[in-house]
Amino acid sequence: MMQLAAYAARPDNGRGRRHEEPAAFPRTEYQRDRDRIIHSSAFRRLEYKTQVFVNHEGDLYRTRLTHSLEVAQIARTLARALGLNEDLCEAISLAHDLGHTPFGHAGQDALNGCMQPHGGFEHNAQSLRVVDVLEDKYAAFAGLNLTFETREGILKHCSAARARTLGDIGERFLKRHQPSLEAQLANLADEIAYHNHDMDDGVRAGLLTLPQLRSVPLFARHHDEVRARYAQLTPRQERHETIRRIINTLVVDLNAHSRARLDAAAPASLDEVRHHAEPLIAFSPEIRAQTQAMRQFLFAHLYRHPQVHRVMSKAQRVIRELFGAFMADPRLLPASDFAKVEQVEAADGLTGRARCVADYIAGMTDRYALDEHERLFDLRRLR
Repeated sequence: MMQLAAYAARPDNGRGRRHEEPAAFPRTEYQRDRDRIIHSSAFRRLEYKTQVFVNHEGDLYRTRLTHSLEVAQIARTLARALGLNEDLCEAISLAHDLGHTPFGHAGQDALNGCMQPHGGFEHNAQSLRVVDVLEDKYAAFAGLNLTFETREGILKHCSAARARTLGDIGERFLKRHQPSLEAQLANLADEIAYHNHDMDDGVRAGLLTLPQLRSVPLFARHHDEVRARYAQLTPRQERHETIRRIINTLVVDLNAHSRARLDAAAPASLDEVRHHAEPLIAFSPEIRAQTQAMRQFLFAHLYRHPQVHRVMSKAQRVIRELFGAFMADPRLLPASDFAKVEQVEAADGLTGRARCVADYIAGMTDRYALDEHERLFDLRRLR
């Protein structure tokens, strides 16, 4: 087993679980977290949840599941290079999107709009809710009973108002402390994965072209390298060779710049990492500027592309209409969910009902949401 750095998270001196359990030997506590995440229902549902393109639009586009696997691969590579805990990085990476709605960020925005009178909705906080409450297969506790360090990494950002309701897991947002280096690393591995793989899927879908992408300096530089080295490539090879070089550049830069920051700060423990004024895992300023340019390009030319917008506008209508129907008549929910509504509403009123409805909708896959909408609103399906 690789030697961990002094500032890495260690399961033997972590902050534990909310419910004490016997040791997981021969697994470490973070390996147990990873295994519970992989075996959860929420993780399996990611296979049919949108990354950019709705699941039925094509079999080769990324989904939330393949994206999470790609994030975990990048995070583990960097964790090993930096002497961090690979198992914790993997667990955080695999769990970070468990709370995502169907239809990606469009679905989240629609559900957040519906939930505004009741505290709003944010997929990051919902991911924590999934692992803390909504997974219900264990007899001794609700949720997955993950370690503090994994839960901390899942909650990447949080408003102060919400943080006050989350106990110890929300403290760092109120005290302006940092999460573990593994959490910081998983966050940036997520960024590397989705920027580059969204470019790949955008070209595959015919919404982006290589000439368009050459307006992004990071892409143009690596594209020139590929064309200079290889005389004849298929468009698919040309795209793949360029994007894999971009990913490598980002990984190498993140490793080198983070190593330099760690050497300069010289934290002797995870506790010193938490009290540092700013994150220690970071891109160099030059590469950060280039990734920002890539992000701006994707927003302008892919995420706001008319074809994507049309599909996502319909998807948002599905979310809003499902929410409205279930709020007006919770008996339309499955029996087990209706029972939860009755129980929670007795204590928390209409906000309790809304939270149960949001939990149900957020847990849907793309195709289940579409089918549920059809069952409720298509008069030809009177069943």
